[in-house]
Amino acid sequence: MIKNEAAYQKAIEKLKTDLEFIASEKRRFKEMGLDAEQIELAIQPLISFHEQLKEEVSYYERIKRGVFNPIHKFTDIGKSLIAYRIYIGMSQTELAERLGVSEAQISRDERNEYYGATTEKIEKVMKAMEMVTTIQIEISAGLGA
Repeated sequence: MIKNEAAYQKAIEKLKTDLEFIASEKRRFKEMGLDAEQIELAIQPLISFHEQLKEEVSYYERIKRGVFNPIHKFTDIGKSLIAYRIYIGMSQTELAERLGVSEAQISRDERNEYYGATTEKIEKVMKAMEMVTTIQIEISAGLGA
């Protein structure tokens, strides 16, 4: 997951170089005598990684615009906390200062997407970012009545 502008810029540059590398690999495989089907099989992993990076870039661009995915599982809360921090333009350093913890702690928490964090910790992070949430509980169509 891209977590800051520097990583975003690096990813944009990597997308460009990936396309060049994929094209050069296609040429190289063709020169080796591989047919079109063999070439496609050989470059498929490169294309897969490229597409994954494109999705990460797209996700970062959406959160920078304030477009957040709904949270369907409590385990998704961490990713939303990181997205919101990015959206409001707060650095990990600033969040660490507001929480009175080290930047390394914030980095670890975000790397793990706050997995296993207590509700108290989640609430402190939300408060530090002046974040407001509403939880809506819905009854599944297959249950009840």
